[in-house]
Amino acid sequence: MIFVVIFLSINMKGLIRISKKSAITSDAPLVSICVPARNEERDIGACLESLLAQNYPNFEIIAVDDHSSDRTGEIIQSLADINDRLRFIQGQPLAKGWLGKPFALHQAQSVAKGEFLLFTDADLVFEPLALASAVQLAQERNADLTTLMPATIFGSFWERCIQPVIFGFIASLTRFEKILDKDKHNAMGFGAFLMFKREAYDSIGGHESVRDEILEDVMLAKRVKRSGLNLVVADGKEIFSIRMYHSLKEIWQGWRKNIFIALRKSVFWNIYYIFMILMFVPAPYFLMGANIYLGGEWTLVLSFCSLLLVLATSIGLAIELKLNPLYTLIFPLGAIMMVAIMLDSMFQVVILKRSEWRGRVYQQ
Repeated sequence: MIFVVIFLSINMKGLIRISKKSAITSDAPLVSICVPARNEERDIGACLESLLAQNYPNFEIIAVDDHSSDRTGEIIQSLADINDRLRFIQGQPLAKGWLGKPFALHQAQSVAKGEFLLFTDADLVFEPLALASAVQLAQERNADLTTLMPATIFGSFWERCIQPVIFGFIASLTRFEKILDKDKHNAMGFGAFLMFKREAYDSIGGHESVRDEILEDVMLAKRVKRSGLNLVVADGKEIFSIRMYHSLKEIWQGWRKNIFIALRKSVFWNIYYIFMILMFVPAPYFLMGANIYLGGEWTLVLSFCSLLLVLATSIGLAIELKLNPLYTLIFPLGAIMMVAIMLDSMFQVVILKRSEWRGRVYQQ
């Protein structure tokens, strides 16, 4: 447990922190921003308005309505009618062998003219200097792919309860220093912000090379590293934000489609990490309670020390996520809920042999 606390502290220090830069006023490369949207009427307006308000002189936005059944297309079109920078594309019927998001982004990039291609999501909000800051980082680091983590907005009880635990789990599996080492194959990609040099994107086969991947962002990042190209992963919490899910149902469905696949569809690793999560987060609380009830001086001291380590790690995570540290007290419940989602994710793939998202069912 002490090792985990030390590792997480050191690991996060290996992460590049991007801050707001000054605006670029000259020689700004054209950036094509590609936004896929399927049933995103709740968020697409705010996302596109924040992109249109970028303090950057040379960009275009290509938004693809992926056969939404709500007002998504209507909202995009209304904004495109009054903004020359925004182009609205009605998505083609889903091609055989493709998943929805890769296909929508493939269509967007096919008409893009930019030297840089920025693939993002419809539920993000960007600060005015976000694009300028990201382009300067990419140029400074000579990045073929720049991928950024957004700030997370927590609204409901379940968002504050479950999401931090899942983010902490992901951070514990991510080796940021190795990702930034071109000689290592470690990679991570965040679908919220993937900005490629055009030639690098084309050289790895673009979205066509990951057309049937649910975790297409991670797979693209891996292709970049395996091709000997330069991948830069950075913390972008200062320049854009996301509220991923708004309810327990959305959290459950969103992570259910990802977690087991992220663990390479391995029953062994899924069960192993379930055990580790239970041992690291809720178990010290239960042991502390049991020792108080049953007595035993030394066991009480040991369980108290274990609980302090878990609380220290949880508070550090909460501070990193700009969440009130008091919410760490509900992280044990979040861990139990995460385990339930992991079991359901495994059940969906191993037993039902399928994944479902946005009303589409994909066979596994």
